[in-house]
Amino acid sequence: MTSLIACLTSDSGTWEHVKRVIEQEEWKKIFLIANNNAADNFSCSKDVEFIRIDSNKLLPNLLKDISQALYGKIKDFEVAVNFISGSGKEHMAIMSAVLKLGLGIRLVILTKDGIKEL
Repeated sequence: MTSLIACLTSDSGTWEHVKRVIEQEEWKKIFLIANNNAADNFSCSKDVEFIRIDSNKLLPNLLKDISQALYGKIKDFEVAVNFISGSGKEHMAIMSAVLKLGLGIRLVILTKDGIKEL
């Protein structure tokens, strides 16, 4: 069992996918990188930790915010990451933060056969 980091934006069209990724697997911890709207309105049956971001910030500042929020919270060597929601800038900030924390990345998606690693 590993921790999951997923991006969640105000485009609620992707929320069901993220919700199913969360609920169809046993995750050690679940971190959702989200803007205020998504954090305030998304719900699922499992405990998640929202890392609230301001997507209008410059990429280096966004990276710093995510890195600081994740620092010391993941004890494994790798994390599962889902980028179905979010923007390229948000994805770059998450990827950079995770790598700077010394963690490996497993990209995961929801398929008709369940959660699969890419």
